[in-house]
Amino acid sequence: MTPGASVPVTIVTGFLGAGKTSLLNALLRAPEMAASLVLINEWGDVGLDHLLIEKIDGDMIALTSGCVCCTLRGDLVDTLRDCLEQRDRGLMNGFERIVIETTGLADPSPVVQAILGDEAMAARLRLAGIVTLVDGVNSATTRVRHRVAAAQIAVADVLAISKSDLLDPAERADSMRVLAVDLRTRNPAARIVDLAATGFGAREFLAL
Repeated sequence: MTPGASVPVTIVTGFLGAGKTSLLNALLRAPEMAASLVLINEWGDVGLDHLLIEKIDGDMIALTSGCVCCTLRGDLVDTLRDCLEQRDRGLMNGFERIVIETTGLADPSPVVQAILGDEAMAARLRLAGIVTLVDGVNSATTRVRHRVAAAQIAVADVLAISKSDLLDPAERADSMRVLAVDLRTRNPAARIVDLAATGFGAREFLAL
């Protein structure tokens, strides 16, 4: 990355059980994602153990793909500032992009505000996009019961529908049509992707 160039940040969000783990695992296996820093909330929330090759320091681990993952337990801005400083000092791999995985119960808006609202961070980072995982089987019930699920959908640049392959084949087309109409109503500008039908790989992710 050119010195002084801003680092793109992509946020991956979605309600509990929507499939963030599966998407992250697939993305992090791709060679295109090698120069990535991934911030996750707790290792227990994201099953990356099979990708682990070594402990680096503290809450950081290196993955076989070349990515560096960091457990996000404290303040986001402090974590980002520390990672950028370590990269500048040559103490961390020279990551060229950052992926932030939010908890399933989090509205991603404060994450965006934390990045763009901090003058120092805004000068070094740019928001590339927000990918929201939507459970194709349980999404309707989740949105009714949990306002945060609707908030995650509203801010997305990409709405990635997961688990559509688990729907009754006889009802799948109608169910997906109804879901797409509802998602389009809640977020007219977002791109809608059915992961079971078309997929959403590293190239599409990096094109955000």
